[in-house]
Amino acid sequence: MHVNIRPFGILKDWLGASATAVELPEGATVAQLLECLKAKRTVSKPAFELALRGIAISVNAEYATAAQALHDGDEVGLLPPVSGGRNDGPDLSFVSASGGVAATSLCRRPIDSAPLIAAIKRGEDGAVVVFDGIVRNNTRGRQTLYLDYEAYEEMAEKQMRELAVEAARQFRVRQVVMVHRLGRLEVGETSVLIVVASAHRAQAFEACRWLIDTLKKTVPIWKKETFADGSVWAAGEPFPAGLAVELEASHES
Repeated sequence: MHVNIRPFGILKDWLGASATAVELPEGATVAQLLECLKAKRTVSKPAFELALRGIAISVNAEYATAAQALHDGDEVGLLPPVSGGRNDGPDLSFVSASGGVAATSLCRRPIDSAPLIAAIKRGEDGAVVVFDGIVRNNTRGRQTLYLDYEAYEEMAEKQMRELAVEAARQFRVRQVVMVHRLGRLEVGETSVLIVVASAHRAQAFEACRWLIDTLKKTVPIWKKETFADGSVWAAGEPFPAGLAVELEASHES
């Protein structure tokens, strides 16, 4: 059988930027696929295993375990820890009339926060809490020129919506709007905007904090930072327990 591999973030530097078909025996698991990739490596085995350490795996845009069986035609994403859409993305100025608890989007245009914040407000709201993540001009003393964001888009869209719906349920807020930029961002531009409307401020604050913290750990979006003296993929936070795939270390060189 054949499965299609899609590497993201720094793994593209090791495996190539485009999807690759890999032939496996029927019934092969995710773990066996990773062993196959290690056998096909073009760099030293310890170095390649280091690149795979702490990654998560998706199968058809759903997180998967090492033991999950694969099937012919499956799409397997290789997801390094995330750091943190579709073309221009939808216009979210309609959110106040949508009637839903969640409105989420990936976009490639600059995010205009004012109309989104205004659109979410309703008479029953006692608070609207906003997280506006912006590109700063330095990281650990290095001058930042710009950032590039990429995502496993169909999976990221699904994860963002699930997070927004879960936040509304868990914290009992009325509505959540989340928008994340992709592509190149200049210093001062918004990379992610989260707006939470609620009858009470405490729930709105808690939901907003939970959303950005969880998004940064679980939604497959990666950031490449370009500085005055070079560029690097931003190191991501470890995946939550149960998402990262554990690999046995090798002592070969």
